[in-house]
Amino acid sequence: MPLPIWMRRALFATAGMNAVGAMIFAPPAGALRALAGIPAGEQPLYLAMVSMFVLLFGVGYLWCALAGRADRLFIAIGAAGKLSFVALLLWFWMESAVPARAVLFGSGDALFGALFLAWLLGF
Repeated sequence: MPLPIWMRRALFATAGMNAVGAMIFAPPAGALRALAGIPAGEQPLYLAMVSMFVLLFGVGYLWCALAGRADRLFIAIGAAGKLSFVALLLWFWMESAVPARAVLFGSGDALFGALFLAWLLGF
């Protein structure tokens, strides 16, 4: 499905955001995670897996932006992932397990998740 220019721009921006997120979740980036309010990971394998998935979705967003078209299922899964990440941050913040800056760190995902939903709903 051809993308409107605002959605292409959103995909380019979220691709960049995902690249930064992948760096933050990379095992050696403990200082960046601390700055973002994300707790230290105990097992580097899990951090590497999260980093890899965030990066792979970023590549998918970039591909869609460059191609000027996107599969609705991919965008729906992306929206669900972004909004789920924000929901988890909010949940753990309410449980006092992460600082408020972790929720601020996820605010970009809330924005892009909402934009993805808007595109899916035809706005």
